[in-house]
Amino acid sequence: MSKVRLLVALIILAPIAAFFLFDLGQYADFDYFQAKRAAIEAYRVGHPVAAAVAYFALYVAVTSLSLPGAALLTVIAGAIFGLFWGTVIVSFASSIGATVAFLASRFLFRDAIQRRFGDKLRTVNAGVEKEGAFYLFALRLVPAFPYFVVNLVMGLTPIRVWTYYWVSQLAMLVATVVYVNAGTIGAEIQLPFGGMKATGNGHREAGRAALDVYSEWKSIYVDYSGKLQRAQMDTSEGTKTAP
Repeated sequence: MSKVRLLVALIILAPIAAFFLFDLGQYADFDYFQAKRAAIEAYRVGHPVAAAVAYFALYVAVTSLSLPGAALLTVIAGAIFGLFWGTVIVSFASSIGATVAFLASRFLFRDAIQRRFGDKLRTVNAGVEKEGAFYLFALRLVPAFPYFVVNLVMGLTPIRVWTYYWVSQLAMLVATVVYVNAGTIGAEIQLPFGGMKATGNGHREAGRAALDVYSEWKSIYVDYSGKLQRAQMDTSEGTKTAP
């Protein structure tokens, strides 16, 4: 590893190590937020721009370093800034953070991985170059692939940075709105397909309900994309067997 790559790796690892060494995860908790909520609200009212910028920077840092707590920050954004501004802040911050993590993975690991497994990855690279946006969109919605895993893995592929950014932002937008809305209303969530889910009092229950709602959206998309891929495969096979 070159000196530059080593330096970048140290810059990334240092705050991650500090997060766990100093047990900063204790602050990523609903109860802690509830205890400090009055002070946070007062600061936001007195310094709305500074509060938004600080929250934006915190969110980018958490997501770019793949630290735990992004889902909590999304819900809290709704509680602090409301649905519209909370969605704007989280949507751009999460997309920028994802892209930073993606670029870090590409800079640190892509060349080594491609040199070692280039022959085996040739088909994958070709598929990503051709339909990378579709693959990324699907990965962002499949529960089996966590947020940070998608960032790291896609950094090893030839997908373009701009494509990665806008597809990620678009694919994560529904989840962002659902989670921010959970923080905004707190007590109950209107389900997208009718009916009301009672969540009790507080944001912990709202966050859990938000996950249930988002899962409904994802299951529909995954089912649709699977049918679309099978249809494409059937069409391709039919073309090959045609006289």
